[in-house]
Amino acid sequence: MDRQPTLETERLTIRPMTEADREPLYAIASDPMIWEQHPIHDRWKREVFDAFFDEGMESGGALAIVRKSDGQILGSSQYKGFDPDDGGSIEVGWTYLDRSCWGKGINPEMKRAMLAHAFQDLATVRFRVGDTNYRSRNALEAIGAVRTERYELAKYQGKRIVHLVYEISRDDFENGPLMRS
Repeated sequence: MDRQPTLETERLTIRPMTEADREPLYAIASDPMIWEQHPIHDRWKREVFDAFFDEGMESGGALAIVRKSDGQILGSSQYKGFDPDDGGSIEVGWTYLDRSCWGKGINPEMKRAMLAHAFQDLATVRFRVGDTNYRSRNALEAIGAVRTERYELAKYQGKRIVHLVYEISRDDFENGPLMRS
């Protein structure tokens, strides 16, 4: 699967993230409200964001979300963690969008394109979300992702972080809310 495709939707171009995107993406990420429910709640800080951006660039799956009408960068998302077992799966995540996009259908439009791309080759898409990140959990459930019984534990700044694992299968995607909207 190509983890850095260029995808087109009605309003968006989703394209490989480049170094030139660092400053426009930081301008978005520097808003503390974006990260208030996120386990890494201080990603708005320059040094924390830069490490996140660098990791995304190194991953080979980072994408910039661009508004077609004016070329403005609206945020970023990533494909990570390919697993070839059971028809293949990949994780979609590390998504953040400018607050001006919230409630405007940008996230579902972007996710529909990213999932359709993944399901050309794979059977399942996974998502990891912090257990107290209710905004992201609600967004995942709205696109038809289902919480599994799996979870992952990590630490950040000496505190335990619980990530819940959500999934959506190709069949559930094709018959789910993103294809009805």
